[in-house]
Amino acid sequence: MNNITIYDVAREANVSMATVSRVVNGNPNVKPATRKKVSEVIDRLGYRPNAVARGLASKKTTTVGVIIPDISSIFYAELARGIEDIATMYKYNIILSNSDENQDKEFRLLNTMLGKQVDGIVFMGSNITETHISEFQKSPVPIVLAGTVEDTKQIPSVNIDYEAAAFDAVSSFTGKGHTQIAFVGGNLEDPITKKKLEGYRRGLKAANISYNEEWIVEGDYTYDSGIESLEKLLESQTKPTAIIAGTDEMALGIVHGAQDKGYNVPEDFQVISFDNTRLTLMVRPHITTVVQPLYDIGAVSMRLLTKLMNKETVEGNEAVILPHRIEERQSTK
Repeated sequence: MNNITIYDVAREANVSMATVSRVVNGNPNVKPATRKKVSEVIDRLGYRPNAVARGLASKKTTTVGVIIPDISSIFYAELARGIEDIATMYKYNIILSNSDENQDKEFRLLNTMLGKQVDGIVFMGSNITETHISEFQKSPVPIVLAGTVEDTKQIPSVNIDYEAAAFDAVSSFTGKGHTQIAFVGGNLEDPITKKKLEGYRRGLKAANISYNEEWIVEGDYTYDSGIESLEKLLESQTKPTAIIAGTDEMALGIVHGAQDKGYNVPEDFQVISFDNTRLTLMVRPHITTVVQPLYDIGAVSMRLLTKLMNKETVEGNEAVILPHRIEERQSTK
């Protein structure tokens, strides 16, 4: 543990603590010879300025908290990368923590981060409740939601239009003549899955196709639940010819599950997934996907946070919607 303080450096270099502080903060009003002497002492003693102590003086720690459901998920890893790169560009450090989408843990992490004097927080989670909103509004620092929906628009957020994206996926299938289109989602109570389901229903309606409860399967976003979902669809009275998967991992499970049962994609089933993480290119056939700009969602949410932390006015657009598109690959034809 490094317990060298600014006081030790000042004593060793025989200068005032204010002078050491000027050197550390790059203030130009220090004689070059003094700067050199102080820098040498800092190196020799291994002094590291204490960000929290500096924060107490400046009321800013240039640290941002990032609360993420699970960094081992490729989806959140790509979002976090966008956050990190923009934070670095604006010279912010990041404290990253995993909440496992457990509400108690989310609030505990929020309070821990506020206790560490962070200047702002980027939050990712699936279900923003009224309790979340009231906790966020009590926060003394700005909070931005990334890839996370909050319909009342009280908390700034960055997303795509999930409902429109699912509608486009259905339209892409109906345009190819499909009428038997299944939807495999994550938790059907999750606000984003609900929006995708609304888009799915609207897409069917636009093509005069009746809604079939049998073709809606609830998974849990994972590869294994993709395999299980396909098995359920194979048990339905009429098998679908096209499947929309709520995440890339589930889409991989669906494709592999079909292949294991002797079916071919796209000949027997066509598949469109959501997200466009690099998983879509790690499987044969390559998977057609709704391109959700994950890196950009992270980057834009961090940029929005820097504006809010600097008290810049954000032109009435705190619910940012980024564009999506469908990338056609070999799992559709």
